[in-house]
Amino acid sequence: MHVLDAAATRAALPFAALIPALARMFAAGCEVPPRHVHQVGAGLVSLVMPAWLPDRYYGVKVVNVAAGNAARGLPGVLGSYQLFDAATGAPLAMLDGGELTARRTAAASALAASRLARADARRLLVVGAGAIAALAPHALGEVLPIAEVEVWARRAGAAQALAARLRADGLDARAATDLAEAAARADIVSCATHAFEPLLRGEWLAPGVHLDLVGSFTPAMRECDDGCFAGAHVWIDTDEALAKSGELLAPLASGALSRAQLKGTLRDLCVAPAPVLDASARTIFKSVGTALEDLAAAILAAEGQART
Repeated sequence: MHVLDAAATRAALPFAALIPALARMFAAGCEVPPRHVHQVGAGLVSLVMPAWLPDRYYGVKVVNVAAGNAARGLPGVLGSYQLFDAATGAPLAMLDGGELTARRTAAASALAASRLARADARRLLVVGAGAIAALAPHALGEVLPIAEVEVWARRAGAAQALAARLRADGLDARAATDLAEAAARADIVSCATHAFEPLLRGEWLAPGVHLDLVGSFTPAMRECDDGCFAGAHVWIDTDEALAKSGELLAPLASGALSRAQLKGTLRDLCVAPAPVLDASARTIFKSVGTALEDLAAAILAAEGQART
């Protein structure tokens, strides 16, 4: 069995390979039963997420989300993923769950943006400064001509630190001090926070912006207000988002988001031609994550290890 720590998992999942691997798996499909979500004490949510390709691969991820970890100097998402031979049950690989989750989440956002964002989108605003926020410019840069990156976070120091890391990676990045002004400049806004109250307001957004909404994965969580959905074309990663995310449940309940605005899932985007939209149209991709993505990433990593 191959055991991949965080660094090895990162190296085994380059975005240039991971994004098309997700596209293939979404198009082909796999078996994905409902995830188990457990509230483990006041500050920890644990998710157990299995998926399998019959007679080929079976995998299960245990991922723990602790919103208070930033104050402890720890990543907000930690866990592990184990991949098995689905015919024999033999263990094949164990991967770092936090690294796998962050990379497949950013890759799924990039996959959606490759179909939904304007082809000339070059100005990216990242809202948040955690692991997924740090990966968003790299993943989106694989599919779009991202040339400028702004980072806003509730803690200014965190935004400045992430912007510095991105500059060290060769990106033109800077910290934003005014979220409204930064949002008005952006072609893409990628939100990856643990917010429970909206941070982003629709009145700030320019025409033709693409919103990538990653952070909300429970009914109580929201990153953007109802105004962000006004006239927007909305895609979701899977139908589970409609049951799990306050980002969608709240505007659906208020009437700010209509069912007619829900255009499809990430699978729909992978099996059909990209939608043809007016350049001024606002597009939104809302993800809550799916075990399909984990399985695709784990297979990519394990098969890469087998070849070395």
